[in-house]
Amino acid sequence: MYITKLKLKNWKNFQEAEINLRECTYLLGANALGKSNLLDVFRFLRDISKPQGGGLQKAVSDRDGIKKLRCLHAKRDTEVRIEVHFAADFDAEIAEWEYCVGFKAEGTGLQRIVITEETVKQKGNYLLIRPDKEDTKDKERLTQTHLEQIQTNQKFRDIAKFFSEVDYLHLVPQLLKYSDKIGGNYLEDDPFGQGFLKSLATTPKKTRASRLQRIQSALEKAIPQFEALQFESDEMGHPHLKARYKHYRPNAGWQKEKQFSDGTLRLIGILWSLLGSSSLLLLEEPELSLNDGIVEQIPVMMWRLQKERKKRRQTIITTHSESLLSNQGIDGRGIIILEPGQNGTKVRHINQEEEIKINAGFSIAQVVLPKARPALSEQLSLF
Repeated sequence: MYITKLKLKNWKNFQEAEINLRECTYLLGANALGKSNLLDVFRFLRDISKPQGGGLQKAVSDRDGIKKLRCLHAKRDTEVRIEVHFAADFDAEIAEWEYCVGFKAEGTGLQRIVITEETVKQKGNYLLIRPDKEDTKDKERLTQTHLEQIQTNQKFRDIAKFFSEVDYLHLVPQLLKYSDKIGGNYLEDDPFGQGFLKSLATTPKKTRASRLQRIQSALEKAIPQFEALQFESDEMGHPHLKARYKHYRPNAGWQKEKQFSDGTLRLIGILWSLLGSSSLLLLEEPELSLNDGIVEQIPVMMWRLQKERKKRRQTIITTHSESLLSNQGIDGRGIIILEPGQNGTKVRHINQEEEIKINAGFSIAQVVLPKARPALSEQLSLF
């Protein structure tokens, strides 16, 4: 099951947005237009659906409340609304599942977040419509979604499970290298990879060895003098990655993760994620710290890894990279362009003129990326 369509109202930068998603979707746009905020929609739904202490109230609170979450252009209609369509095929005309949740501030008293709408459809038939009669009798019920409650989501638990498994990665190498000095305080869900080594340690040995072997094959092509990648635990039981580089003394070429370059660590993290579960994967600017030659091959690596899987992993990527978008294998249907508008960020797919150019052999970087740059960026040289 994949997410094929997303509709938003009053979510952060987006007063209105409707987006068709593909197996691999690339979000392009200038800084501060909401690429990360668009990814956060899926993290928000994950936070609601967490079986271990999630829920709507906490998901909103973790984002500093409804005022920070709601679009600044939402003056009269203050409802935030998210609608997600699912299907087994990206070209399916009818959604297999549709989930919609709308909410806003209570307006009085404790200013809690209350449900204004929650619906579930399966193949066009409603399984849930809220508010319902029970909600009318007991207003407290409207402070929780049915999505987060095991006793009420039985008929559509597949949706709750899907959201709860959403995976986000924006690996920050310094947090991984110096986690012991930082003090071991991890952010929930570890979005910046600080606990990456611990996740390797808890992966079954056979699975871990197989994945690291695949990653080693990629690193041999991407990193000069690279020979081997291994996992080990030290005498204190702390997990480590170590890599061997060609050296005239056989044992002198080994390095641990603290000696890895930032780019090497980020590439390992990306490849590990792509080899992981089949849940939705959110990748934030995978090009950071990587050589342009490697960045250009990221779409190909993703395609090859996906091709070998029984269940392909849907991926949504934010990027500014000309090198990444120069790859000719990128499906133009997966390009989402964010542009500034008078009432918040506008979202669009490639237009007919752009599609003709791409089909003629031009790359996404040549056709679309220039339109995703700030209009006055060239004037920065005058500063």
